Amino acid sequence: MSLGPIMMDLRGPELQQDEAELLQHPLVGGIILFSRNFTDAGQLQELTREVHALRSPPLLIAVDHEGGRVQRFRQDFSILPPCHSYGDLYDQDKRAGLAAAEKAGWLMAVELLSVGVDFSFAPVLDIDRGLSQVIGDRAFHHHPDTVANLAKYYTRGMKKAGMAATGKHFPGHGSVKEDSHHAIPVDNRRYEDVVMLDMLPFERLARTHLQGIMPAHVVYPLVDDKPAGFSQRWLQGVLRQQLGFQGTIFSDDISMAGAEALGSYSQRAHAAITAGCDMVLVCNNQEAAVTVLDTLETDINPASQVRLIRMHGYQSAKSLKELQQDAKWQAVSEEILTLKKDPELGLGDDEIQS
Repeated sequence: MSLGPIMMDLRGPELQQDEAELLQHPLVGGIILFSRNFTDAGQLQELTREVHALRSPPLLIAVDHEGGRVQRFRQDFSILPPCHSYGDLYDQDKRAGLAAAEKAGWLMAVELLSVGVDFSFAPVLDIDRGLSQVIGDRAFHHHPDTVANLAKYYTRGMKKAGMAATGKHFPGHGSVKEDSHHAIPVDNRRYEDVVMLDMLPFERLARTHLQGIMPAHVVYPLVDDKPAGFSQRWLQGVLRQQLGFQGTIFSDDISMAGAEALGSYSQRAHAAITAGCDMVLVCNNQEAAVTVLDTLETDINPASQVRLIRMHGYQSAKSLKELQQDAKWQAVSEEILTLKKDPELGLGDDEIQS
């Protein structure tokens, strides 16, 4: 069975029978996990095993696990600092900052792979311009060159662990104040200004370091009247043709307010696929996901199939408990945790989705 273009979520920590049936729908290609799907590492490993066993090729299993405010799994896992911590260290010592970013990418990825998660939607490539609260310390830095450099090393660490990297939110969410979870952000700058600042990290990493990219639910009216994730101009004209990106394009969650202008859930999904998305996320609204599966009319794209298959992670032979006995894990975990300054609570499932 092919991997379909829809990524949906689950209601709780156990796979229910009706959900197992939904996941065998030909339009489904993966699931995204949230904190409600997690109690501990053992439970999570059993859940991912069940999901992967449903189909061949296995469904993709993803999560938002950046560190800081956005980390779905905490008990049994390393509590990761926000990515801005690596930027702060970079300002003090460039080599130390880059080394820490690489180790953090490896640590995040190797832990997730050990419990059967294929990939995290990471890293954030947005620029911290002090405008966007939803981005904030999720960004590496306020300077685009520094973001690109740190992200390069972070993705290198992910690759060493066996995980594909997904950069977000193309072409950049850091220059708007509004949060696309609750509003439709509008960036009124010229295309040239977006390219010179926000898009620079994507341009630097698109060809060689990113296997996936997630576009922003942001409208850039001087470029297109649609949000970037629903725009052929942005996804096909700029991302594919100009930047030469050959990996997977994931929509951001179409349940967010930033996608509401595109119409019904099925219309949103169709618009995202038509614009160039390989996979569309429908989160925190299983009824809407079912409606999309029942009504969406689309063909399975062979090129998308190849791109999606490449997002599968290289699953670890070690469980998380076994991994934590490894000397390398212990050294890296101890080093990364020293960057964490203040205790943080993870945000709820409906606050930051991707």
